[in-house]
Amino acid sequence: MYRTHTCGELRLSDAGKEVMLAGWVQRIRKFGKMTFVDLRDRYGITQLVFQEKLNAQLDAQPINREYVIQVSGKVVERSSKNPQLPTGDIELVVQHYEVLNPAKTPPFTIEEETDGGEDLRMKYRFLDLRRPSLQRNLLLRYQASRAVREYLDQQGFVEIETPFLIKSTPEGARDFVVPSRMNPHQFYALPQSPQTFKQLLMVSGFDRYYQLVRCFRDEDLRADRQPEFTQIDCEMSFVTQEDVLQVFEGMMRYVFRKVAGIALPDPFPRMSWDEAMWRYGNDKPDLRFDMPLHNLKVRNTSYCEGIAHTGFAVFDQAETILALVVPDAAGYTRKQLDELTAWVKRPQIGMQGLLYVRYQPDGLLKSSADKYLSQQLLQQIQQFCGAQPGDLILLLAGREDKTRKAAAELRLEMGSRLGLRSREVFKPLWVVDFPLFEYSEEDALPGSAGRWVARHHPFTAPKPEHIPLMINHSPIIPPGTDYQDHPFAQIKANAYDMVINGQEVGGGSIRIFRRDLQEKMFAALGLSAEEARQKFGFLLGAFEYGAPPHGGIAFGFDRLCAILGGSDTIRDFIAFPKNNAGRDMMLDAPSPLDEAQLKELHICLRK
Repeated sequence: MYRTHTCGELRLSDAGKEVMLAGWVQRIRKFGKMTFVDLRDRYGITQLVFQEKLNAQLDAQPINREYVIQVSGKVVERSSKNPQLPTGDIELVVQHYEVLNPAKTPPFTIEEETDGGEDLRMKYRFLDLRRPSLQRNLLLRYQASRAVREYLDQQGFVEIETPFLIKSTPEGARDFVVPSRMNPHQFYALPQSPQTFKQLLMVSGFDRYYQLVRCFRDEDLRADRQPEFTQIDCEMSFVTQEDVLQVFEGMMRYVFRKVAGIALPDPFPRMSWDEAMWRYGNDKPDLRFDMPLHNLKVRNTSYCEGIAHTGFAVFDQAETILALVVPDAAGYTRKQLDELTAWVKRPQIGMQGLLYVRYQPDGLLKSSADKYLSQQLLQQIQQFCGAQPGDLILLLAGREDKTRKAAAELRLEMGSRLGLRSREVFKPLWVVDFPLFEYSEEDALPGSAGRWVARHHPFTAPKPEHIPLMINHSPIIPPGTDYQDHPFAQIKANAYDMVINGQEVGGGSIRIFRRDLQEKMFAALGLSAEEARQKFGFLLGAFEYGAPPHGGIAFGFDRLCAILGGSDTIRDFIAFPKNNAGRDMMLDAPSPLDEAQLKELHICLRK
């Protein structure tokens, strides 16, 4: 037997007991004839005391950081207690110790705060995972997964696994593909989601399905993206949008209460996609603070009196002008304002500049463009925005899509600078009534300026009242016609996203379940009848055998864990993540295949 207790278990009530512990040496402190050692396992830390006799033995048989040792001895009350440790009232006077395995000196300190850079820690991830902070993160992840399963089981859901080796289908991101040895020159794809499988399970009669499932997307990475990630994937039959929202709002309240003791509101607030874009500039607004955008001019339509013809070229030539009122910030220095101007000019934001208006406590309005903007116009802007004395008005002007995105980012930046985005506050929100389509110039078909693409995925149902707009109109946009005037631009999706603190944690929709409507959807997205049959014939065929009305949602489980753990990065909640280049630094993957493997797969590499 290696241990009778863990390193986080002993308390003052255990004083006088003879115990055995085993773990890793975290710190060693020598004081004359005594040595103190912090022994660590995943449960905590216990201080060991090596007194005079064993202290001398340590000189002959030394131990070092990260050695694996076993000790036995007596639990005693500490004379100088450590209130930072649950075991801080006691220490173990060691009577015998044994080195179970020596260790090389680790390349970085294995403590709460480490001196290792990210690449180094990812290369030695097995060491990084010994740090208590990462172990807490993975334990939180386990607790969250257990809570999800508990809740969905109570609601009558059945967990069903779906395949990882599937057919490549267009779902938005690039697929990871896998060559088939037994079928030369053919490839599987790894699933971006189990979307079609869960719909087929609804056709099969499993009316409540879920799965904590690995998904794969070959896309550019960032702090909240990984090439392989985990979804809470769910689907229900014979439901409306309201049914889905009620069930999964309940799941989120259950998980937050069970894992973190946090009470989320009941019910969650709801906001239309149009309102979110109009007031906050994006479809995942952070409601921990208000600070909405004010639309002075949008797509050359003026909403603020006096903004139409100012004589100021920056305003008059701009398609869109947006304002952000920052409370009590009129005292910002010129240096601070220059820094904000440089911030919006960064390539990630892409604006030409930033104008500001100080509403001074004495009532005067001073702008960075006083030479061009009259006091009357400044007063009209101030009144339109509802600014109060002491506030700062920030103005962005340019093309609508770029300006709205920049204003949304500026709002978040100001919220961070003013300390309004606390990690201890949680503000959930349902965003509903998304557009079914979006117009894309990048995905234009040959001979056209652009085409319609699915905002969510091609299986999302339109609002019932908007089905005639899709059935009775062609997706072709006639020459000289603004795409915003096309009927497809008016179609709303039966879709919904759950947002918490400005991050989308889940998204779903009521699905198309009739073959004729699904074929119309594929045609609207530019797929010929033959292409639709080749890629989705199995699903279209299934719809002819009594498919029920159904809908569902998928949650980004890694992102949910990061929000629960108060972190901006999902990597700290994944045991073995990839870096921004999609590389596993520990395994050194991806890596080349040898010639024998390539030959067996009928693959020849082009240099």
